[in-house]
Amino acid sequence: MKYKHERKAAALSYNEEMTAPTVVASGKGKVAENILKEAEKHGVPVYQDNKLATILTEIEVGNQIPAELYELVAKIMVFVGDMDKLYAKTKSTHE
Repeated sequence: MKYKHERKAAALSYNEEMTAPTVVASGKGKVAENILKEAEKHGVPVYQDNKLATILTEIEVGNQIPAELYELVAKIMVFVGDMDKLYAKTKSTHE
């Protein structure tokens, strides 16, 4: 599949002990493709937002996201969590 713009991807990690989500992987082009392949391989949900990906790829790996992104990223994490629950529920009803 060809894309108009170079693909970008960032992976975040978060748990209750952290003050904010941390960028654990980020890249453009082939690196982004590899991040997305690894996410798929491990069943990690992917949220697509080119503008957010552009911002996140500017953050150095290992650094926390800036406070300006907390609300947006929190909404995405809730959405992804809800999707995980829905997937688990539909999977268990089909087995």
